[in-house]
Amino acid sequence: MAKRDYYEILGVSKGAAPEEIKKAYRKLAIQYHPDKNPDNPEAEEKFKEAAEAYEVLSNPDKRQRYDQFGHQGLGGSGGYSGGGMNMEDIFSQFGDIFGGGGFESFFGGGRGGRRTKKGTNLRVKLKLNLKEIANGVEKKIKVKRHIIADGVTFKTCPSCQGSGQIKKVVNTMLGQMVSASTCSICGGNGQMVDKRPSEADIRGLILKEEVISINIPAGVADGMQLSMSGKGNETAGGIPGDLLIVIEEIEDETLQRDGNNVVFDLYVSFIDAALGSQIEVPTIDGKVKIKLDPGTQSGKILRLKGKGIRDINGYSIGDQLIHVNVWTPKQLSKDEKQILENLKDSDNFKPDPGNSEKSFFDKMKEFF
Repeated sequence: MAKRDYYEILGVSKGAAPEEIKKAYRKLAIQYHPDKNPDNPEAEEKFKEAAEAYEVLSNPDKRQRYDQFGHQGLGGSGGYSGGGMNMEDIFSQFGDIFGGGGFESFFGGGRGGRRTKKGTNLRVKLKLNLKEIANGVEKKIKVKRHIIADGVTFKTCPSCQGSGQIKKVVNTMLGQMVSASTCSICGGNGQMVDKRPSEADIRGLILKEEVISINIPAGVADGMQLSMSGKGNETAGGIPGDLLIVIEEIEDETLQRDGNNVVFDLYVSFIDAALGSQIEVPTIDGKVKIKLDPGTQSGKILRLKGKGIRDINGYSIGDQLIHVNVWTPKQLSKDEKQILENLKDSDNFKPDPGNSEKSFFDKMKEFF
């Protein structure tokens, strides 16, 4: 089922300010909070949907990619983020949107659970050539990440008794109020490392190299960041962080990218331009032959339909544009000069563009 628009979910416009987005999310989170809607799967899904929308629109980088590329710009398939958030993620990331006490204190401690700590994210750069970007590709990369060592056991934090929070009752003129703060002993995990092997650090973690398979969708761009949930560093008593993949485009030797189109500068001889010719040109998927009509002028733009890059949303495919440049020789032999001198006064060799010939700017407007 197609994802709903994030702005539509929160009920805000695309130009909404961060505070407006936060306010809209807070309203929906209160409306659909599980404590207010027990045993209501539909309310829980709406609660998750709102949190997912807020997770993107509250982050300037993610919001920019979403505005430009839609859900696919966030890696909406193949294990990337944007495929739905779980409850632990929501309470871990956005619990403080209601103030210092988090969701639990806002609703009177109804859940009674601890906020789950999340491991740190990892960031890697992935270089892709033009063909890989155009068609999408599966890549296997080596990543060093901290994981919980075998044999590590945990115990309940004696300070917070496993809740991850220290609660205090304060007497005010309005009556008793409960304030909650993160437990400084366990860092909010509610658990502490009890036993660990000698190779593990004090957190119970070891550094391990893993081979991770990444499915890159077609149409990504230089600087775009994709995310693989749960492939970052692990943390004792919490959930793993994410693996962030930053795309780097390798510059092609012959083709240039222009959005979803690719551009090739074709240099032809005066003779081929005048007589016409069959010429081989490179494309993303290999070489193809094109027909050069007799009398082709320098500056003419030829289009190879569908030979460009697939849009990241999957709606369309760009084209390859071939810019024809007629090459003028810089040095001539005596015989070559004589031949051209004999043709110099011919009417066919005198420039006469006429009204049918379009200017450079007219040609560009035709294609763009």
